[in-house]
Amino acid sequence: MAQPPAQVTATQELDAVTGELRELKARAILYPTPENVTAYIRFQRAQLDRASLFSDVWQRAIWQDPELDYTLERPVGALAKKQWQDARAADRDAVMARLSERYGLFYFFAQTCGACEVMSPIVRSVADRWHITVRAISTDGGPSRHFPDYKVESGQRPRMGLEPGITPALVLWDSVARRTIPIGYGVLSADELQDRIYLLTSKEAGHDY
Repeated sequence: MAQPPAQVTATQELDAVTGELRELKARAILYPTPENVTAYIRFQRAQLDRASLFSDVWQRAIWQDPELDYTLERPVGALAKKQWQDARAADRDAVMARLSERYGLFYFFAQTCGACEVMSPIVRSVADRWHITVRAISTDGGPSRHFPDYKVESGQRPRMGLEPGITPALVLWDSVARRTIPIGYGVLSADELQDRIYLLTSKEAGHDY
């Protein structure tokens, strides 16, 4: 008895459409007769129509099901986005206000580092605003006018898992868990520095996006 034909899956059907489109395109390029070019254009437009329909149905599905609407979590409209940003900024400031109870900062700099000249006053400003203790560590032994009580590095970076030789570098110290949390390298704005600290100390990965 003959076996019934195997059912074609949607994946196989899509692969066939993709293959047909590639074949028609190749044929039109290699043998650019009016018939070949027309066949490719017609087939391509049919697939563009199909993609447009998918996009339209996708958008309508999101509008009608709040569980699918990501903009409820991360708004994109001007007014809603402003409200979300204001609420997030307030939450960030609340976290930063309590930060010094548990965390401190290690700041690695070098006297010969131009980026450190830019970053040092930013670190100083953020630390002063939120009363965060900063342990400044000079990687080349040179001083910093923003951190006169600096220490000279004696192998701290490798123990913290930091890239050696890259300054400036910032690390959080968690006094409860007794662990270091790298924040980043190079020049960061005050807002970016505070955002990173906020995310690293109060949000699990993926929960702010």
